[in-house]
Amino acid sequence: MNYFVRRPWDLPQSLITEETVYRDKPSRREFVKTLGLGGIGLSLSSLVGCQQATLEEIDQAGKVEAVPSYYPAKVNEAFEYGRPETDRRAAAEFCNFYEFSTSKEVFRYVEPFNPSPWEFTVDGLCNNPMKFDMDDVYKTFALEERAYRHRCVETWAMCVPWTGFVLADLLKLVEPMATAKYVHFETFMRPKEASQQVYDDFPWPYGEGLTIEEAMNPLTLMATGIYGQPLPKQHGAPIRLVTPWKYGFKGIKSIVKITLTDKQPATFWNTVNPLEYKFEANVEPLVPHPRWSQETEWMLGTYERYPSVIYNGYGDYVGGLYS
Repeated sequence: MNYFVRRPWDLPQSLITEETVYRDKPSRREFVKTLGLGGIGLSLSSLVGCQQATLEEIDQAGKVEAVPSYYPAKVNEAFEYGRPETDRRAAAEFCNFYEFSTSKEVFRYVEPFNPSPWEFTVDGLCNNPMKFDMDDVYKTFALEERAYRHRCVETWAMCVPWTGFVLADLLKLVEPMATAKYVHFETFMRPKEASQQVYDDFPWPYGEGLTIEEAMNPLTLMATGIYGQPLPKQHGAPIRLVTPWKYGFKGIKSIVKITLTDKQPATFWNTVNPLEYKFEANVEPLVPHPRWSQETEWMLGTYERYPSVIYNGYGDYVGGLYS
């Protein structure tokens, strides 16, 4: 199976032809061959500008079933951004979710996705495998809001208030065996709802992994909400992983399965391009990406640039994992 990996000479993502232009073609490969651009086409709308969606349209596109009794959750005052909070609109209209789109405007493509009802299983090397639906989650775990910094490997960053619970609390319920060394996460496989999953460009379904020590760290969050509301579809409704000291691609969205294992699991981007996307994927500003520096980052919405910090500034929590 061949996976598409962006090369240094490829055009920036903002100039890639929108998927709506060619989604219904029998073969994307045949389509791009006709363009004579090495597999990438120019989008007229991206060159001349397209109509910007309103916040109401963005909210409607990502809207999920309301659960107001659990939101907003109590704020954990131990966590601070150290910089201004990202505007909700900026975070909602610019994100990655490759199941739906290779563009950043994921909200334009998530309408067919139905995250309710939702179940996920926890199994593998544990004494008490379990299945949860979202009602179980809300009844079992105490939600809290945490102000976390988020850093993408692409160098953009944001500061957002996630609502969720500590992953360690869930893992303790299933009683990991002593032989469990890693935790593997898997998202849904619904090609009828997620248009990109009909193609074999990537190794679907999306998978990610942590060491058992990383998974049990008190910083590791299972998020169910953002900005005091349930997660919208483009942010990974109804439940996702948040590891703020790692690059954002580790934060797998819309989780359906968690498996404890004794072997390092294959993960999505590490499988696609292991030279550029390491399994560990900690924020390390002095370790450059093969195609760009990681020494600085820019904020969604304001474009203000900051120096990047080892472990995204969370070394007090996780530095001991890597000493």
